[in-house]
Amino acid sequence: MKKTIATLIVGLFATAAFAQTPAPAAAPAATPAAAPEAAAKTEVKTDAKVKTEEHKLHAKEAKEAKAHAKEAKADAKEAKADAKEAKADAKEAKAHADAKLHTDTKVHTDTKAAAKTEVKADAKVAKADVKTDAKTEAKEAAPAKK
Repeated sequence: MKKTIATLIVGLFATAAFAQTPAPAAAPAATPAAAPEAAAKTEVKTDAKVKTEEHKLHAKEAKEAKAHAKEAKADAKEAKADAKEAKADAKEAKAHADAKLHTDTKVHTDTKAAAKTEVKADAKVAKADVKTDAKTEAKEAAPAKK
C-alpha cells in the first residue's frame, strides 16, 4: 500500500514537472461563455431595479400611513376637546337646573330629584355621542391594513 501511494505521488510530481502549457482557446469559444455572464449581469440589474421600485413603493405607503395616523391623532384630539366641551355644557346645564330649582321654593322634592336625574341622563347621552363620533372619525381616518 505504501509503495502504491509513493508511486502515485511521484507520478503527480513528474506530471507537474513535465507538463506542457495548454493551447490557447479559440476566439469563437470564448464568445458563448461571455453570453451567459452578460445575461446574468442583465438579470442582476433588472432584479436590482425591481427591488428599488418595491422599496420606493413601500416607502411611499409608509409615508401615507404616517400621514393618516397623524390625521387620526388630530381627529382624536379634537374629539376629546369636543367631549370636554360637552361635559362642561352638561355641568353648566346641571348648575342652571339646580339654581332654578332652588329659586322656586314651592317645588316638590320629587320634582327636584326628577330634574337632576334628567340632567344627568342628558349629560351621559351627550358624552356618549361625542365618544361615538370620535371613534367613528378615528376609524375613518386610520389607514386600511392588509
